[in-house]
Amino acid sequence: MPQFSQVCHILRSTLSLGQMPLTADTPLLGSLPELDSMAVANLILALEQSFGFEVQDDEISARHFATVGSLASFVASKTA
Repeated sequence: MPQFSQVCHILRSTLSLGQMPLTADTPLLGSLPELDSMAVANLILALEQSFGFEVQDDEISARHFATVGSLASFVASKTA
């Protein structure tokens, strides 16, 4: 998944995670205190700008933000 490393970079920069190691299984929502509702909005905006797609309100689901892998899969589905 070529977008995975870019998603990790966006997560690190948007959430100020530094060089925190991120894998596909790294839990996000409910596990990272940095990922609050405002951070989710900022993260979506950063993903939209970086990958050139638009996320509709009804597409936003907690399951997309469960892990780094699920978020990367969501991005891949939006860019396919």
